[in-house]
Amino acid sequence: MKDNPKTYPLLIGKGFPQYENINAKNITEEIPLLLKELNDSLDELERDILEILNQDKYISWENLMTPIYQIGEKLRWSWGAVCHLNSVCNSEEIRLAHAKLQPDVIKFINRTGQSKILYKGLSHLKEDNSLDKLQERIIKIELHSMHQKGIGLDVSKQEEFNRDSQRLAELSTKFSNNLLDATKDWNLLLKTHSQIDGLPPRALEVLAKAAKEAGYKNDEDNSDPTSEKGPWLLGLDPPRYIPFMTHANDRNLREVLYKASVRKASEGKFNNTDIIEEILTIRCRQAKRLGYVNWAELSLSSKMAKNIDNVEELLEDLRVAAISKSKEELKDLLDCAKRNLPLQTSNLAPWDINFWSEKLKQERFNVNQEYLRPWFPLPKVLDGLFKLCERLFEITIKPANGEAPTWHEDVQFFKIKDKDGSDIAAFYLDPYSRPKTKRGGAWMDECLGRNNHSEERKVLPVAYLICNQTPPINETPSLMSFEEVKTLFHEFGHGLQHMLTTVNYPQAAGINNVEWDAVELPSQFMENWCLDHQTLMSMAKHWQTNESLPEEEYKKLRDSSTFNGGLSTLRQLHFALTDLHLHSRWNKDCGLTPDELRRLVAENTTVIPPIQEDNFLCSFSHIFAGGYAAGYYSYKWAEVLSADAFSAFEEAGLHEEEKIKETGKLFRETILSMGGSQSPNDIFIAFRGRPPTTEALIRHSGLATSLE
Repeated sequence: MKDNPKTYPLLIGKGFPQYENINAKNITEEIPLLLKELNDSLDELERDILEILNQDKYISWENLMTPIYQIGEKLRWSWGAVCHLNSVCNSEEIRLAHAKLQPDVIKFINRTGQSKILYKGLSHLKEDNSLDKLQERIIKIELHSMHQKGIGLDVSKQEEFNRDSQRLAELSTKFSNNLLDATKDWNLLLKTHSQIDGLPPRALEVLAKAAKEAGYKNDEDNSDPTSEKGPWLLGLDPPRYIPFMTHANDRNLREVLYKASVRKASEGKFNNTDIIEEILTIRCRQAKRLGYVNWAELSLSSKMAKNIDNVEELLEDLRVAAISKSKEELKDLLDCAKRNLPLQTSNLAPWDINFWSEKLKQERFNVNQEYLRPWFPLPKVLDGLFKLCERLFEITIKPANGEAPTWHEDVQFFKIKDKDGSDIAAFYLDPYSRPKTKRGGAWMDECLGRNNHSEERKVLPVAYLICNQTPPINETPSLMSFEEVKTLFHEFGHGLQHMLTTVNYPQAAGINNVEWDAVELPSQFMENWCLDHQTLMSMAKHWQTNESLPEEEYKKLRDSSTFNGGLSTLRQLHFALTDLHLHSRWNKDCGLTPDELRRLVAENTTVIPPIQEDNFLCSFSHIFAGGYAAGYYSYKWAEVLSADAFSAFEEAGLHEEEKIKETGKLFRETILSMGGSQSPNDIFIAFRGRPPTTEALIRHSGLATSLE
């Protein structure tokens, strides 16, 4: 097989993908070649293992686990590059190529997971007394994974299982595509100043830029749109949606925008309604085939929580703490609205919450998120983030643009060096929203995983860090909202666990092998540092004057950090319980639609019921197009861990530099370094000296008084 990157960019299988050379044509041509090679390799491995078993010879880690990993890694590398481009450079051509080949990829994954020869070999290797604890854990999880891929099913059941696996993959991709298309399909042109009254200048610049890119002109003089004279193009992507919902005085337009958002992908040609029911039905059927009662039981069997009762107990504890607080907060918002618009406000609708929350926050704390944006230009925020990592983890992060291929001009590349100057990792940062070609949200993914076990070729970890924040405009850099700052810190926390791992076996390095409900620990932990005085002041520098954020503005941010903590907690609990109930209680014969079940959950998890038009499930990509099915609770489960972990730094004293460095070193050596090599609970205890408690999370969320 040739390995010329210009001719066969997807068949290299090592180093950085050559993104600029990957297109729909070579995806369609090369993935089948790769799958043939991998099937041949799997045939050969099965023959070798069968021969060893028949001759009753010793099965070693090197002759079983290493080749299994190598086969899987070749597929992950190539198909991973395709999936990555499908997310960040989506086009009709790449989308079709991905959809065409996905069934064959799933077929090969199922073949590997259902190989009885490999399963028998793994079972034999499991009994090897010379294995260390890490090897035993990797094999145990691999065997469990094979069970969940249908290894124990008879041939006819496996065929049905595999057809459903392929269908689930198709449906998840279709769900994601519909959501992307529905988001970019909805726009509303604003032409009068009354329609944009209340919007800050930065938001107007974003809307005018969108209008210009869409080809609109000013009606009066046929000139390009500007923030001052318009027109302005409203949309559903966060940089346009959130500022409008937060600041626009036109309540009718806020209602229009809100209803468009909650109806997203629920009607017309991008409708996800039937897809949701089919996904849930197939998941339930798959779980029962494997011997589980439902998908939630299947999902939790490999998670830290272990069972539904444990999850519901945690969520109920938090719900009780949040519900009364939320009712108080809603009353405060209504009182604020009545004070300001006494003749127009009798009650609040969902499209009023962001607006009056901002007004009340300004009343109480005099904090204005838009006013603060100039102090958070992306370059300064990155500088502050990198200094924090140097302070805590004794690493340095340096720009390395031009040293690795990229997929878009927005993308930046960085290298991470240890305190001795040696290279230990690298990462890509793709920070800005591109609603036409890039799916929404923010995420971290694996470009390259650490592999220090093979002497012939050691691999350093490389991460993808993807955000969708406000883009730069002309000479003005990306001026970030404080929420966007926290999102960047969040994703960087995931990246740190991927990049600072010291586990030599790739199967358990970084985020690999980490139980799903613990994977948010380092990401949510990093968010806490956004309000640490030293960290915040090191990055909050005005983009024009370089002046530090005034001390009184920092205090306002700090004082307002738990504002509406009940409502925000309840919102996450609503998502988590909806997900859990859909995957444990819903089936097509239960007499309810998924939306109706969600509305039952809302009776105890919302203080404003969902409106009739609300079809939020149709855009709930975390559970229908991501990895969070029956696992959305993980955000709260891991937040318990992350808040408790950060409290170790609080106890050490955030201004006690030596103690902070000692605690940071221990955090790196445990949480970030050990990855999936041990259970998350054992690793947490190694860091904290005890099991986790909910005390810190309740305190950090401002809910402590609700429990008194």
